Order: sequence, then C-alpha cells, then structure tokens
Amino acid sequence: MTNLVGSAGKTDRIGDRIIEYGILALIVFSPLPAASVFDWSELVIELGTLSLTAVYILSREKIRPDPLGGRPMKWPGRLWLGFILFLVLQVLPLPGALVQVLSPEAFARKSPYAGGRSAWMTLSVVPDRTLREGLLLLSCFLLGFLIVRTVRHRSQIFRMALVLVGMGVFEALYGLLELYNRSPHILFYRKSYNLDSVTGTFVNRNHLSGYLEMIIPLAIGMIISRMNLFSSSRLKLREKVLRFSEKNFLTNVALFLSVLVMGLGVVFSKSRSGVVIFVLIFLVFFGGTLLIRERLGYHKRAIVTSLQALFILILGISLYVGINATVARFAMDKFLREQRPVFWAETLRQFSRFPLFGTGLGTFPSVYPGSEENGVLMHIYHAHNDYLEYLSELGVLGALLLFSAVFSMLFVAFRTWRKRRHPEVRGLALGGFLSILAILLHSLTDFNMKIPANLLLFSVVLSLTAAIVNSKRETGVDQRQKGLLTVRYGRQE
Repeated sequence: MTNLVGSAGKTDRIGDRIIEYGILALIVFSPLPAASVFDWSELVIELGTLSLTAVYILSREKIRPDPLGGRPMKWPGRLWLGFILFLVLQVLPLPGALVQVLSPEAFARKSPYAGGRSAWMTLSVVPDRTLREGLLLLSCFLLGFLIVRTVRHRSQIFRMALVLVGMGVFEALYGLLELYNRSPHILFYRKSYNLDSVTGTFVNRNHLSGYLEMIIPLAIGMIISRMNLFSSSRLKLREKVLRFSEKNFLTNVALFLSVLVMGLGVVFSKSRSGVVIFVLIFLVFFGGTLLIRERLGYHKRAIVTSLQALFILILGISLYVGINATVARFAMDKFLREQRPVFWAETLRQFSRFPLFGTGLGTFPSVYPGSEENGVLMHIYHAHNDYLEYLSELGVLGALLLFSAVFSMLFVAFRTWRKRRHPEVRGLALGGFLSILAILLHSLTDFNMKIPANLLLFSVVLSLTAAIVNSKRETGVDQRQKGLLTVRYGRQE
C-alpha cells in the first residue's frame, strides 16, 4: 500500500512540474509573435493548454484534496461552466423558428439565405468566428483552472511572478531599443505602425501598455512582500533595514529597477490611458497600504515613508523623461477626432438589436457598419471598449455570465485575502488585485481583452491571485515527505 501511495504521489509531482513549466512556457511565448494575433500562434496556445490539461487529468490522484478547500471557488466555477455552455449555444444549429423567438434580428439576417423558419441556423451571425474566439477563451479558462489547482506553494508563485516581471522588463527594454532603431522591427517582422512609440513585440502601443500595467503591480507586490511591510511594525528602523538586506538585497534592487524600466515603457508607449493608470497604480498602492496598516492597528513608520519615497522617485523619473513624448497625446481635439464616442454609441445600437444573446462572440467586425472618413471607407474591427464589445457580442445573458464569473473570483479571493496575516501573501496578492484593477480600467477605452497575449496574461494574473491567497509555504516536514500522496494544509497564518 505504501508503494502505491508513493507511486501516486510521484506521478502527481511529475505532472505538476510539467504543468508548471508548460504554463511558464506559454507566458513567455504569448507576447513574442506580435502578441499572438496570428492564427498559428493562437493554435500554439490552444494546443499547449489542451496538452497541459490532459497531463493534469492523467496524473491526478482522484482522492487528492482540493487546495482551495472545494467550496470557495464553487460558484465561480459554475459561472465559468455556464458561460462555456452559452458559447456552445451560440454556435449550435437550432431550428429557425426557435432562433426567430430568441434573436429576431439574427433570424432576419439569416433567413433569406437559410430558407426561413424550417431551416436550421445559429444564434451567432458568423459562427466560425465565434468558434475561433471561443476556443481561445476556453484555453485561457483552462490555463487559469490549472494554475488554481496546481500552484499551491509560494515557491511556485514567486517563480511564476518572476517570469512575468522578466517578460515585462524584456518588452519594455526591447521597445525602447527599437524606438531608436532606423529600421524598427517587431522581432522578425518590420514595424509599420506606431513608429514614434514603444510597442515591444506588440503592434499597438495601447496593448503593450495594458500588458505592462498587469505586471508592474505584481513587481511592486513582490517588493512589499519581501520587505514584510505588513508585519514587523514594532521593529526599529535599523532592524528593518537589516531584515530587508537579509532577504537578498540585490533581488529587491532589481525589482525596483524593473518597475522603473516598465514605467518608462508605459510612458514612451504614449498611451494616454496607460500613463493615467500607471500614475493611479502608485496612488492606490500608497493609499491601500496605509489603510491596511491602519485597519490592523499599525502606525505609519519610517519604512512606509521610505517605500513611498522610492516609488515616487520611480514615478517622477518615468514621467520626467517621457513627458514631452506623452503630453501631445492628451489633446482633447485629437481624442474627439478618433471618434471613440461614435464607436461606443454605434456598439450600443448593435446591442439593442441583439439584446439577449448578442451577435456572437468575435463577430463585432462583421456586424459593425463601415464608416467614411475624408472620402476613404473605414472598417472598424473593435469598439475600443471591451465591456461594450462583449455586451454587443454576448448580449445580456452571456455578458452577465462572463462578468459574474470574473468578479465572483475576485470577490472570493479578496474575502480570503482579508483573513490572511502572512506578509508575503498580503503583499503579493495586493499586487495581483491592482493588476486586475488596472486592466479593467484600461478596458474602458481599448480592446486589450481581444489581444491573445493580454487575454492570456489576464487569466494568469486572475488565477494566480486566487492561488496566492490560498497558498502555503512548504514546511520542512513537507520537503521530507516528497514521496507521499498529500501535502499538509494547516491553518492560515
């Protein structure tokens, strides 16, 4: 019996290791081929995620305890499942008479070509587009599921966070280098757009900014967690400095520099939303840190002042160096010429025609009418507002399922986070929450969630935050029992 248990535990550990490094490989790969906007790069992400899911299923011991305790993620899981079933309903052929009842506008568009009420048709006006984007969303959901179920220890979390920070620094540095290249490229492709802005390996500067916005708070969260900001408030300043030095001082310096580099990347991307959110991230971090310390009965100490001074220095340098490159992008007349309010109004009109089930996920470019500008016919591919675009594509029912699944995960994670007392958990999870907040705000004015690399990163950060608040440190007992089936889960610190 002992041999069977040891064999099962070994299989689980090998499977977990394959899954962990597979996830890290997808994190590294996704932004490199122009943010994975090509068909082949999306296929790589989908096949990679499906392969890792197969490893999880084959290597899992059925009686293994749920690392999240089972119940906390019960409702978010059901909502995600409901959303996936909704997407199946959008592409499933239905009797024309039923489609006429559920979505009269979709029936009116398809009826002349399909043969009327007796024909079979889909709720999605372009089902192949819905199927394609649905597979990508499913892959991101599975990736998040794997993180929640297999990332249990802080050593795994810090490895994943370090890889994310490394990719953010690479994107910012590469973009800054290409900005001064006479023949700029996006890796192996010649750069044709946004030649005056930092874009990294992204085509659009706003999407690089969105990518960095999700990583910068994680880097700050790592700094806070390594400085034990949420504990040791009774120590003297000299003792705190010594403790900070003991936790690998060079690594902390590197994290500060990484925040500076990524901040410069955001500023030189000339993304208006990105710069505003970059500043907002620091303001919320400072205010949130003080509120947490006050709620726990801690006083403002020199370590808080020092941390704020360092972050303000980073923010000041970033804005000072790139202010001339950014200020012109904030001109209101230029914002109005971009016609985003017009896009939003037309998107709402599209939604009013398909209120319950939408036009179908991924079908916005097919249903949005063309517009003429200066005698040139323009075609709009995105609404420049993720919420409105998802609302028009999914309708009230689908959008409610999608948004409820995301926000219920955040709510469950936040509720658990409030009960935790360990400084590493509190600091790093705070960074995760602010990463999600940053991209949710940016989604009001752009379409980051329609870019595969950013959608994948969003799912990684969201699920990683859920894993952080439920994480446990590997104890000496755990490390000596590598051959056992289970890992001990004690009470929260």
